[in-house]
Amino acid sequence: MKILVAVKRVVDYNVKVRIKPDGSDVDIVGVKMGINPFDENAIEEAIRLKEKGLATEVIAVSLGGSANQDVLRHALAMGADRAILIETDVDLQPLVVAKLLKAIVEREKPDLILLGKQAIDDDAGQTGQMLAALLDYPQGTFASAIEIEANTLTVTREVDGGTETLALTLPAVVTADLRLNEPRFVKLPNLMMARKKPIEAINVTALGIAIEPRLKLIQVAEPAVRKAGIKVGSVEELLNKLRTHEGILV
Repeated sequence: MKILVAVKRVVDYNVKVRIKPDGSDVDIVGVKMGINPFDENAIEEAIRLKEKGLATEVIAVSLGGSANQDVLRHALAMGADRAILIETDVDLQPLVVAKLLKAIVEREKPDLILLGKQAIDDDAGQTGQMLAALLDYPQGTFASAIEIEANTLTVTREVDGGTETLALTLPAVVTADLRLNEPRFVKLPNLMMARKKPIEAINVTALGIAIEPRLKLIQVAEPAVRKAGIKVGSVEELLNKLRTHEGILV
């Protein structure tokens, strides 16, 4: 079984993002970048499936400029067998990402496609679902557990009322939640070896897909500052303020 894992380069989750002075976007100049945490869970799960003898090859793919090689090398250091970089300097939106991934899926013909459930930069959470629709594959989103038996993939996912279990026929698309696993610590020797491994680069124009943005970012702003809370001296005072909405955020 071949597994394809999509990984995205985002601002490190420990970094507090800043907005550009003109409010046009988030300022990432000089900011530490890294692999999207949910995508790291997806890579970990793919490698675990390979270690169990259920997969024969794990391929990591990323979309963006040459800087994206660092997240691909992270995937290689974790245990991925191959890495593919779709090169573009355009800020890709979810539907375009899904179409580009579809082209890679049609070329590589993996049995399972794993993605993070969302990217922490835009929190869109759309690419996996769009990819499944474009491929007409069954999908399991927000996966917290995965089991494979023969040609059937069992996915446990969290829903509002608890958990839900799905049985999917391979090939399928699955998006990983943080609860799926605990990604392994990448050792320095593995990172050093990963730097020597080749990364296949494909120019986005070679895939013949229109990548122009359909949505326009108008403005980015900090959330409104909440008013400070207050203390009341008695239940009667609290009830009175609730009735009049005085000093209460509603």
